[in-house]
Order: sequence, then C-alpha cells, then structure tokens
Amino acid sequence: MSVQRDMTIPQLARELGVSRVSVWNRVRSGKIPAHKVGAQYVIRAKDANVVLGRSLTDEQRARIHYAVGRVVKEYGSVLKKLSHE
Repeated sequence: MSVQRDMTIPQLARELGVSRVSVWNRVRSGKIPAHKVGAQYVIRAKDANVVLGRSLTDEQRARIHYAVGRVVKEYGSVLKKLSHE
C-alpha cells in the first residue's frame, strides 16, 4: 500500500524500522529528499514511496525499460516459442 500523505522523519523511520537518526542522516546527506516546515523536516509522499520501495523513480523505470528491450531483442524468438507451449 502506498503512502498517501507527507511524512515526518519519525514516521518514516517507524515505517522503515530504523532509528530517527538513521533517517535524519539520510536526509542530511541528500539521499532522502525533504523540506523543512517549521521545526520539522517533511518527506513528500512520492519520495516516501520511493524510499519504502513502493514506487519507482524515473531512472529506475528507464533502466527496467532498457533491460526488457534488450531481453526481447536478444531472446524474442525463444520467448515467442515458449509462449505457445
């Protein structure tokens, strides 16, 4: 199930099963995008879904598309034969 709302660092830490410090360090290093709202950092829902592995980034989609294209190009005839069995 995907995240529908923005999350705070403690909320994301709870979902990931790691400490708040661990998430904070990832936010500080730029590995997890976040923006400051008042005294808290907030992770947008779409970014939280990527961190949680519930959705793909554009780069991940492109890599998958490229890999599937290579497989189809190289093994397309074999895949067709297998689909008829």
